[in-house]
Amino acid sequence: MANVEVSLKEMMTAMDGALGAAVVDYSSGMALGTLGGGKDLDLSVAAAGNTDVVRAKLRTMEHLGLAADIDDILITLESQYHLIRPVRGRQGSGLFLYLVLDRTRSNLAMARHQLARVEAEIEV
Repeated sequence: MANVEVSLKEMMTAMDGALGAAVVDYSSGMALGTLGGGKDLDLSVAAAGNTDVVRAKLRTMEHLGLAADIDDILITLESQYHLIRPVRGRQGSGLFLYLVLDRTRSNLAMARHQLARVEAEIEV
């Protein structure tokens, strides 16, 4: 099991093209931890904004009567991938992992695979 700090380091180092990572509480919109980012990528603002994305998707699934879990949510920009992965299980209920990747330097399939591994190992 890995804590938030170890999980953030894993997200940033294990994935080529990683620009920023966060562990976010989607009930409050607050980041429990961030790593990376910069003046063009404010991870605290992104955490709060992507909380709305997660809440909207969960609400829509509820209205549709879908009883499935979200594996991940992908937002594709011209130069970046933004991956959101809800944390499952009692230890991470109400949290999601957020990863921003440089589109030209990353492998999306590998990033999704690695993010799933981080999600399975995180302990909060």
